[in-house]
Amino acid sequence: MADEPLKGPASYFPSIEKTYGKPIAEWQALVRRHLPAKHMELVAMLKNEHGMGHGHANAVVAHTLAADKG
Repeated sequence: MADEPLKGPASYFPSIEKTYGKPIAEWQALVRRHLPAKHMELVAMLKNEHGMGHGHANAVVAHTLAADKG
């Protein structure tokens, strides 16, 4: 059976890893170190401190917070 394509925020992960040179697990760990900051504060941190684009930053934050919630 073929791998199903990534959906939602995870669909950005290959591009994020290629563009910013770190595995998603490292980005998620960084986000978790800044908790309990709010979603958009975390997005701003990734953008301002690490040069990540808005869509990529939002995807990392959304996926990390969803994984931790459920």
